[in-house]
Amino acid sequence: MSEAKVVDRAREARIDKNLLGAVDPHVHSGPSIAPRAIDHLDLVRQLSEAGFAAVVTKDHDYAGVATAQLITKHYPELKTKIFSGVVLNNVVGGINPYAVEHTAAMGGRTVWMPTLAAENHLRWEQNASFAHPASTTKMRHATAVPVLDANKKILDSVKEVLDVIAKNDMVLASGHLHVSETWLIFEEAKRRGVKKLCFTHPEEIVGASLNDVKGIAAMGAFVEHSICMFLEGSKFKVASAEDLRHHIEAAGVEQTVICSDLGQVGVFSPLEGFRRGVALCMDLGYSDADIHKMVATNASRMLGLNAQAA
Repeated sequence: MSEAKVVDRAREARIDKNLLGAVDPHVHSGPSIAPRAIDHLDLVRQLSEAGFAAVVTKDHDYAGVATAQLITKHYPELKTKIFSGVVLNNVVGGINPYAVEHTAAMGGRTVWMPTLAAENHLRWEQNASFAHPASTTKMRHATAVPVLDANKKILDSVKEVLDVIAKNDMVLASGHLHVSETWLIFEEAKRRGVKKLCFTHPEEIVGASLNDVKGIAAMGAFVEHSICMFLEGSKFKVASAEDLRHHIEAAGVEQTVICSDLGQVGVFSPLEGFRRGVALCMDLGYSDADIHKMVATNASRMLGLNAQAA
């Protein structure tokens, strides 16, 4: 065997080891009105074969908690636990405490603030080359879902949602809010007893600086990076490997979570995204212990899972 093949096999074995016990807290599997390359069941099958501990499915338009329950009940042999949550876009009534309470009662783990219907997202999309395919005729002309009033004060409905999140110990994720809104929402959430905060992809859409990343992590929030936005060959690539390093340094390894944010057509699978993400972190010089924290242990802590890091 050539030396190159030995090195390649050792590298692949190292990637495989780092993925044992991994958790992907942000996956866009289907069904969805947006084209998806993989459905929820096949996703869990693939991740189970790779030794993942858990996955959280996210759809911009519906809570996937019922599907998660069905897969858990009827496929007990699958090792990967599947969870879901709800995104507070127009389809579920926007900032809707009833939808959040129902999601919690069905075992949902994460509540995302508005994404495609966020005021910030709609402003961003006007100048972006990207138009999200998850839309109907009505949704293409979406009414924004605000979180602040005209005086930049948090809406009472948002406070009610935060109380439901706190009561049920769910994760509050920032979605596509502008970082200035995220600061206010997270500060209020902490005052109201929310323990689990997730700052969603600061590298894109939300207008965050590295100082924002550092400060929000210092609040105790986890900073979640969409690895598809850093990988060569990804149609979602907007940042470099060095950008990822700077983000990790800003938040610290202990508060950094890597997700795939994949499942779409025309790009590699969530599992392949994770494999490439681990390889990227290896190339950046991170130790296996630190990589495992970012792809497994930290997300498990964030979600309150009982699964132990492998």
